[in-house]
Amino acid sequence: MRLRAGLTLEAAAQRLDMNRTSLNRVETGQYRATVHLIRSMMDLYDCYVEDLLDQAREALKPGWFQLYSPADVGYVDVECEAVLVQEFSGFNLPGLLQTEPYMRALFDHHPLPRSRKVFEDQVAVRLIRQQRLTVEDEPLDLVTVIDEAALHRLVGGVEVMRAQLIHLIEAAALPTVTLQVLPLRDGAHSAMEGAFTLLSFPEDYNPELLFVEYATGSLHIENAEQIKAAKLMFDRLRTEALSPADSMVLIEGVGASLENR
Repeated sequence: MRLRAGLTLEAAAQRLDMNRTSLNRVETGQYRATVHLIRSMMDLYDCYVEDLLDQAREALKPGWFQLYSPADVGYVDVECEAVLVQEFSGFNLPGLLQTEPYMRALFDHHPLPRSRKVFEDQVAVRLIRQQRLTVEDEPLDLVTVIDEAALHRLVGGVEVMRAQLIHLIEAAALPTVTLQVLPLRDGAHSAMEGAFTLLSFPEDYNPELLFVEYATGSLHIENAEQIKAAKLMFDRLRTEALSPADSMVLIEGVGASLENR
C-alpha cells in the first residue's frame, strides 16, 4: 500500500508519527499493527481494504493458549501459525503424537518444580495442539522421525506404553502425519546431537523457523544458513530411517514384545 502510494519508508513513518524502525517492523510482521495505525495508514495511502480493520482486531486478540500457562508458550505461538512441522524428537516421542497418560508420565519426571495448575495446563495445551492434525480447516502436517530407543522406553509403565504404540500406528494412518523410525540396529545417525524441529508457514507469512530445545530453555533460529543445514540433516535422517510402512511393522513388533511383560 505504501509503495503504491509512492512513499518511502522514511516519509511514511514521519507522517504517521512513527520512527522508521517501528514502521518497518510492522510491515515485516515483527510487530502487530493497532486498529488506529491501520486506519491512519489507509487514510495516508488513500487505499481502503474492507476487512483489514477486522483482521487487525482479530490479530490483537490473545491466542487461545494465553488462557493457560504453558512453559513453551513461545513455541506454541509459532506452531499455531505453521502449516508444516518436521520434527526429530530424539529420545522422546513427538508431543503431537503422545497419549494423555504418556505425557502425564513424562511431565511427572520434569526436573523443575511446578504447580498442579501449570502441570494440568501443559497437558491441556498439548492435547489442544494435537487437534490440528485432524481438523478440516487449515490442518497441520507433521513429518516426524523417531529414534527406536524412544519406543522401548517404558514411560508410564507397560500398559501406558502399549496404548501409546497403538496410538502411534493409528496416528500414522492420518493423511496429515508421516512417521518414520530410525532403527537401533543401524547404529549412529545424522542427528546424534539431539532433537530439533523445523516449522514452515504460509508463503505470504513468515520465513521458516528452526526450534531447538535444551535442558533449561530453547532457541528460535531464523538464520537462513542454519535452517538450510537443519533441513539437509532432516532429509538425511529420513533416508536413514525405515520407510513409513516398515516403521509400522517395527512399532507393531515392539508392541507385541510388551504382551509378555
